[in-house]
Amino acid sequence: MPFNTDVLQAKFERLRSNKLFEILVISIILVSALVIGAKTYPLPPLANQLIVILDWAITLFFLVEISIRFLGESDKRRFFRSGWNVFDTLIVVVSLIPIEDSELALIGRLVRIFRVLRMVSIIPELRTLLNSLMAALPQLGYVMLMMFIIFYIYAAVGTTFFAAINDTLWGDISVSMLTLFRIMTFEDWTDVMYETMAIYPLSWVFYLSFIFLSAFAFLNMIIGIVVNVLEEEHQRQAQAEALASGEPTLAELRDEIRDLKLLLQAQVGRRPAA
Repeated sequence: MPFNTDVLQAKFERLRSNKLFEILVISIILVSALVIGAKTYPLPPLANQLIVILDWAITLFFLVEISIRFLGESDKRRFFRSGWNVFDTLIVVVSLIPIEDSELALIGRLVRIFRVLRMVSIIPELRTLLNSLMAALPQLGYVMLMMFIIFYIYAAVGTTFFAAINDTLWGDISVSMLTLFRIMTFEDWTDVMYETMAIYPLSWVFYLSFIFLSAFAFLNMIIGIVVNVLEEEHQRQAQAEALASGEPTLAELRDEIRDLKLLLQAQVGRRPAA
């Protein structure tokens, strides 16, 4: 019986698209995260040996899983066009290198820690969140730049007026910016305010205006940008799924409705008067 690569590729594609297989991969990733956490505790030698064996078993499973995904891809070149596939492959390949007892042991541990990130490449909803965050970075950059300017101005003012009151919190502009971050996160900020109000009774204006700008205005702007980009990402995914399934997109439906309106108007215009 001749070997049919198309049949084998179709079987691998069905396997990687199987929900049970996806749940199994997610479960192994969670077990891998638990193993990483267990290594941070002092354990008896037998437990350490079992963890090492379990870690290698997890690595071999990931090797089999990435191979199934690769063999199930109809276009092998397209597999490596995805950044997530490249990331998963690198994590698996580096995990196979026996560097536990070498100078690169720290790198090996870090790579195994990053295996938890494979959860993002497996679960589509997590990929959507991360893609939305990456797409929002250009807009967030301008907001963060404006926040830095506000921080810098308020830090310079705080150092000028409050350094003599508490050199630990307001000694220089860098320390003052850390103090302002503490104020923005509402970490005992009233203690800092009351300390300066003992010398400058109106210094509450400084703190309240800073909190209004940073904690209320700019942070809400950041949330609004992320939510807006997330909605746009969901719309793009819905359109891509509609194109893949052959269903008309929302824009195409609008164009069809507009064409029907124009056609009806033209027919009404050509209708003879009674």
